[in-house]
Amino acid sequence: MTREMVTVPDVVGLPFHVGRDLASEAGVTLANPDPDGPPISALAWPGLFYITSQSPPPGTRIERWDSVVIEVEQYRGDEAEPAIRGS
Repeated sequence: MTREMVTVPDVVGLPFHVGRDLASEAGVTLANPDPDGPPISALAWPGLFYITSQSPPPGTRIERWDSVVIEVEQYRGDEAEPAIRGS
């Protein structure tokens, strides 16, 4: 049986909720870098979070519904030090 391959989209720099929707449309899921940690959606709520990194990189071919590991950062307006989550 041949597995369907899809292309990883570029989600870095997007708000989490937009990146999650784009990933779903592309046929991949977003995941926490810590496999023993909570789901990435639990880290990116409540509030506005932006995706700061992803692995594998955009353009990589992976099997449909495989995971793309991301890190998120909470948007805090004018604060100098952002809060990094997912690392």
